[in-house]
Amino acid sequence: MRGVWRLLSFLAIMLFLAGCGQENLSALDPQGPVADMQFDLLMLSLLVMVFVVLVVVVIFIYVLIKYRERQGDTHIPKQVEGNHRLEIIWTTIPILLLLIIAVPNVVLTFDLADTEPEEDQDVLEVTVTGHQFWWEFEYPEYDIEAGQDLYIPTDTRVVFQLEASDVIHSFWVPALAGKQDTVPGITNEMWLEAEDEGIYQGRCTEFCGESHWLMDFNVIAVDPDTFEAWADSMANPPQELTEPQSEVAAEGRAIYEESCLSCHATAGEGGNPQGGPDLTNFGERSNIAGFLEFNEDNLEEWIRDPQKLKPGNSMPGFDHFDDDEMEALVEYMMGLKVQD
Repeated sequence: MRGVWRLLSFLAIMLFLAGCGQENLSALDPQGPVADMQFDLLMLSLLVMVFVVLVVVVIFIYVLIKYRERQGDTHIPKQVEGNHRLEIIWTTIPILLLLIIAVPNVVLTFDLADTEPEEDQDVLEVTVTGHQFWWEFEYPEYDIEAGQDLYIPTDTRVVFQLEASDVIHSFWVPALAGKQDTVPGITNEMWLEAEDEGIYQGRCTEFCGESHWLMDFNVIAVDPDTFEAWADSMANPPQELTEPQSEVAAEGRAIYEESCLSCHATAGEGGNPQGGPDLTNFGERSNIAGFLEFNEDNLEEWIRDPQKLKPGNSMPGFDHFDDDEMEALVEYMMGLKVQD
């Protein structure tokens, strides 16, 4: 009886954990054509496996009942050395089931490898570079770069050139598409498309170091007109971004230029290939460092000791700033917005 309770407890825990998840971070809720195709394959494989399990369970129960030991039954059952008909059946059926799974998988693999758009379909090319531990997004057509937040237009095929600057990472947006590795020295390709506007969560799924589990990003799908406006504002940032209006923000910019600009480009200035993400539109982000809630307290904590919050990243700490300097820097960074 104890074994039965253990089994029931285990099943209850599994069912509870199966319900855990985050919005837009599930391959079981597809939001685009690539995710739809992959979901269909998943369901096909699941149905085949359920069919096999049910058949095995039915045969198992039938055999248990039909050939159970009965009172007074002392004879030895007839020994059967082989049955060619049964052997052909249980060899043929698995082959057919494997073909049912394999053929659609092979066809879909070639379809997903083909990044060429359909006739008259809009296309956006993005170069994705994985770093320890953040994501860089470059839009060659618009000559702009962004970090952590990937803006894409809806109903547009987005073709990615996937690269890595240090170690192997893996780019995954479960609600929109399957994962693809980013490998140093190799460029991989994949594509996806978002049907509806929204924020879709993505993350790295290849262990890449101490803070691998914090290497998250957002895919922000907007309508094409909104995307064009965003891209134009990133390429031509507003005057308020380059010339802060308040004295405190102006002081913060001076601190930023002295301590941060060599790694973090802003409005087309500064930065370097081994630096951190572009911060042109930092004030519009939904989180800090990919995982912290976006607010002034978290930004100050991140600037003072980033290694405490995200171990192994390449950003140094700035705990030497006094309160006034930190207040000015935070105010300036929170105001880095290209759109109202």
